[in-house]
Amino acid sequence: MNNTNDNNKIVDLQQRQANLAGNSDRLGELLRSVRGTALKRVQGLVNTLFENIDDALFDLAEKAENNAAQTQYFDGMREVRKKRQLVERVFQEQLSKIFSDFAAGKLQSGKGETTGQGGGDLSLVDDKELEESLAIASTVAKAENRLARPLYAVNQRLSVMLGGVKVEDATNPIAPAPLCQAFRAAMRELDLNVQAKLIVYKLFDRYVMSGLDPVYDEINAQLIQAGVLPQIRHSLPHGGRGPRPNPAPGTAVPMDPNAEAQVGNVSDPGYQAYQPQYDAAAAQLQAEIYNTVRSLLASRRGAAAQAGEQSADYLPGVAQPSLAPTELLSALTLLQNQAMMAQTHATSAADAAQIVQQIKQELLAQAGKLQGGEKAHVAGADEDTIDLVGMLFEFILQDRNLPPQMQALLGRLQIPLLKVALLDKHLFAQKTHPARQLLDSMAQACIGWSEESDRDRRLYDKVKHTVESLLKDFDDDLGIFERTRTDFEGFVESNKKRSDLAEQRAAEATRGREKLHEARRSSAQEILKRVEGRQLPEVIHNVLTRPWANYLVLTLLRQGENSDEWRRALRFADEFVWSAAPKTNDAEKTRLKGLLPALEKNLRHGLATVAYHENDVKQLMQELNAFYRNLLGDAPRTSDNDSVPLLEIVSKAAATAAAVESPVEEEIVLRAETVAAPPESNYADDDEFLKQAKELKVGGWVEFTDANSGAKERAKLSWISPISSKYLFVNRKGLKVSDKTVFALAAEIRRGAAVILEEVPLFDRALDAIVERLKATHSAPAEQAPAPPPV
Repeated sequence: MNNTNDNNKIVDLQQRQANLAGNSDRLGELLRSVRGTALKRVQGLVNTLFENIDDALFDLAEKAENNAAQTQYFDGMREVRKKRQLVERVFQEQLSKIFSDFAAGKLQSGKGETTGQGGGDLSLVDDKELEESLAIASTVAKAENRLARPLYAVNQRLSVMLGGVKVEDATNPIAPAPLCQAFRAAMRELDLNVQAKLIVYKLFDRYVMSGLDPVYDEINAQLIQAGVLPQIRHSLPHGGRGPRPNPAPGTAVPMDPNAEAQVGNVSDPGYQAYQPQYDAAAAQLQAEIYNTVRSLLASRRGAAAQAGEQSADYLPGVAQPSLAPTELLSALTLLQNQAMMAQTHATSAADAAQIVQQIKQELLAQAGKLQGGEKAHVAGADEDTIDLVGMLFEFILQDRNLPPQMQALLGRLQIPLLKVALLDKHLFAQKTHPARQLLDSMAQACIGWSEESDRDRRLYDKVKHTVESLLKDFDDDLGIFERTRTDFEGFVESNKKRSDLAEQRAAEATRGREKLHEARRSSAQEILKRVEGRQLPEVIHNVLTRPWANYLVLTLLRQGENSDEWRRALRFADEFVWSAAPKTNDAEKTRLKGLLPALEKNLRHGLATVAYHENDVKQLMQELNAFYRNLLGDAPRTSDNDSVPLLEIVSKAAATAAAVESPVEEEIVLRAETVAAPPESNYADDDEFLKQAKELKVGGWVEFTDANSGAKERAKLSWISPISSKYLFVNRKGLKVSDKTVFALAAEIRRGAAVILEEVPLFDRALDAIVERLKATHSAPAEQAPAPPPV
């Protein structure tokens, strides 16, 4: 007996090593499978990208403003066609290397590479590199925000595969950052100018980044099938969109795993019209929040029944027949036809609730008429669906992300969306449902709408036409939502091309003004160092503070502060100031005489550069000639062999304005505000309003309210200046609205004159709000808990 027990305690090392080897082999197979799926799907997206690059560049060439720009676009087309296969091969090689590094535990965060040279020394990055870095960083940030939930699930599963090693967005080989890093490396094979490269990056965002949703869904489904965290909770950590709340203790209602509330009933009418490509993974990602909502709704309904809140015709012990689904849908169709003539507009939360409940009561009354009575009884599950859609549209009708006019238009979709929810339970369970995506797309397009930016009413009329088409044509064909979404997004995309071009021009103009302002400030500082505290003759002072200061500005803009020309310009200023001082001995006079020819040469060059007029040059030279004659007490010559007095000869051909590429038309005025850097307001590092302003990302929307007129204008953060850190805001047409420092924006947020709008899709925000509302209602004392109207 003892021998048997002892034998049981013996560990077979060979068997254990075999098990470990088997686990390792299985890990390798899983990772290879994930890599194969990812590379195949991403390559398909890249193929679509290159098919559209040619068309995009051709369209831009046709619309080019001049021959030079047109030639650049045609050259770009030829370059892309010639090297497409090379770029695709390099991109695949980079992705394979990233996967190899990941498997070996060597993959490091690539975000530094997506934003430039890595460190904080942006002065070492040229403008072209900076433009690319900003474009890549914006693409990565937008994709990571949009794909936060499925990406989080992939991260967790990959972490388990690696034995618990933490996997984040930056170290996930199929996350947006590594994909962009690989594509940027492949783009180095193309000899394109910066404008063409930025266009390619925009198209990469549109056709590759926007197509990652099904890739992540397929990989999640693949790993679930392999048994990797099949029951993972898809809640984001604190700091994301917010964890999905669980039902409070005692509120969850037991649900049949096969019940339609879980993932929908495949026998529902109209379900066959919508078959998601990755149904299992998508349903898994949304199951928790949907089950929470249904549980809380059922719990609320049960509490209302226990409180005795039945309808007036309720008879104890008598079963009340419920409306059949066809009867409910027929009643909704009648209401939908009536809604064609209705205009919904809520001015407050109370109005929104009243409008939604009014539709519910009208539905019950209409259904009662179809049954031949005054009132109708609805099944519990259908009542929950009606209430859930009602709360969704209550949220829409008071969502400050949407302008009131757009709230009114989208609010008219309550009846069509209620029909969809009754026909197909996937509406709330799956993010890829066409009706849900259509509502999200319309809300996203409307976030930047204002009367000022839509004077031609193109967007307003399109939204109105889309809403009325659904009210008129939707019966039970769920495919209409996919067709309508495709049409609406095509309209938005066509308008986005024009707005992107205007937005780029606004950023370029602002960048040019900032470079000019910075050059003026630096030049003014250099001049002030030399003239402050000195009693200079008027002619010397005027030359330095006016034409020479302008020459410094142009030199900085064209050559930079590290150029020889900039150093020569500053040396001239020093020698010019010294030449104006009284000369007390022969050595100083001799030095001055030797210096005058060089001063004259440099001065003439500078005056010609800033397009100084010929007559002004002649007059200035005469004044300087008289000044130096008086200073030296004789008539200095340009050289020992030259009998012509110095500075009396004026060149016949002074430079003209046409010879200057970008003349500085305004003279620099050396005031304190010209020299000093912009003041920063006194804000603590942890100030909540400053924090909000700093966290605003490029592409985020803000609603500004004019302090005088009260007019509201919505603007998107288009660009952050690397020079002044100013924020450039444009409207939905890409036209500049304003530029502000982060401190000015924080001050406006504090006053309520600026409100940052949320970037989360409408449906997700609504579901989050509904869960919080239901949980708050359930946790309130019974006598204070609002109950739904009797049904």
